[in-house]
Amino acid sequence: MAKKKNSTNAMGMLADPTLLKPLDSDDKQLLTVVVETPKGSRNKYAFDPEQKVFELKKVLPEGMSFPYDFGFVPSTQADDGDPLDVLVLMDEPAFPGCVLKCRPIGIIEGEQGGKKKSERNDRIIAVEHANHSFADIKTLDDLGKQFCRELEGFFVNYHKLSGKEYRVIGRKGPAAVRKLIKRKMVKAAA
Repeated sequence: MAKKKNSTNAMGMLADPTLLKPLDSDDKQLLTVVVETPKGSRNKYAFDPEQKVFELKKVLPEGMSFPYDFGFVPSTQADDGDPLDVLVLMDEPAFPGCVLKCRPIGIIEGEQGGKKKSERNDRIIAVEHANHSFADIKTLDDLGKQFCRELEGFFVNYHKLSGKEYRVIGRKGPAAVRKLIKRKMVKAAA
């Protein structure tokens, strides 16, 4: 009878996906993304590195859900102290904790907070590398203006639910994503 693998490390702790490498080992053009909230979910999940669990953070109101899988690039740290956020376009929803290899197509640059104090909170947009529906999408421009406005609108409305303001300040392409990842990588992953 095969020995059952344990989901803990040698110290008896659960794995920490925030420590994975941010770029694929075989193809440095692909990002590693850990899904926190699947497409279509009203539940917002976030990984808690102290407890090593995915925790329910909030429930969106009826009629509002995540338009695509939402997660983070491990071993990075954004201005808000969390790993860099990623919205992943793919054929079917994944699940919290699923690790994806994604091709970045751009960034929706944004600021959150009030007039006196605000911080950057950019959202990387990426395409899962093995999907079919978005296989021909290389940049945000390929999605069309209306599609991008709807993604931006989701982030604005999402923050409004928490009483925060989110302002879109621009869009950039895949090269800007790679520069952002390199700037925001934590030292252990570099």
